[in-house]
Amino acid sequence: MRCTSEHEDVLRLQGYLLVAGADEAGRGALFGPVYAAAVILDPVRRIAGLADSKALTPARREQLAAVIRSNAVSWAIGIADATEIDSINIYQASRLAMKRAVDALVPAPDFLLIDALTIDWPGPQRGIIKGDAQVECIAAASILAKTSRDACMLDLDRRYPGYGLARHKGYPTQEHKDALRRLGITDLHRRSYAPVAAAAQVAR
Repeated sequence: MRCTSEHEDVLRLQGYLLVAGADEAGRGALFGPVYAAAVILDPVRRIAGLADSKALTPARREQLAAVIRSNAVSWAIGIADATEIDSINIYQASRLAMKRAVDALVPAPDFLLIDALTIDWPGPQRGIIKGDAQVECIAAASILAKTSRDACMLDLDRRYPGYGLARHKGYPTQEHKDALRRLGITDLHRRSYAPVAAAAQVAR
C-alpha cells in the first residue's frame, strides 16, 4: 500500500482547494491524552516519504514532522485528556481531539479526509480505512499527532518518574503494568482501561 496525493488531487479538481487530513495517536495507551493533528498540505511544496507514522522510525518521523510544519499551508494539534477519555470513551475522545485540531486550522479547510471515521464537523468529509497508509495529508497528520504525543510523554516522564513513559509512551507494556502494580495509578492514567482499573482496585 503506497501513500499518494491521489485523493487530494481529485478533490482539488472538483474545486476543493484546502483539503485537510486528520488522524490521532494514543488510542491504545493507558496514560495521558489522546493527540490529534490536522494538516492542509501545499500541492506545490510536495513532501517526499510521507507514510503511516507507525511504519517510520522515530528519527524519520521527527525529520518529516519538521518538514510538514515548515511546508504545510496549515497544521494544528488537538487533544482530549484522560478525564475526557474516561467520561466519553476513547472513540468519542479521539473524534473530539480531531475536531479540535480541525477547528484550529487557519485557513479553515473546505474538505476533510480522516483515517477510518468522521467527526462532528459541518463541512464535507470522508473517512478512509487505512487512510494513514494511503493518503498523504492523513499520513502527515498521523506523523504530527505521533511526534507531538511522544514529546508530551517525554516531558511527563520527568514529572512521573518510575513508570517508563519515555520508553513505552504510556502503552500497556509489561514494564508499564509492573509499574502500575508497584507505584499505583496517577491522575493522568485512564481509569476506564482494564489494567488501570485493576491497579486501582489493588491500591484500595
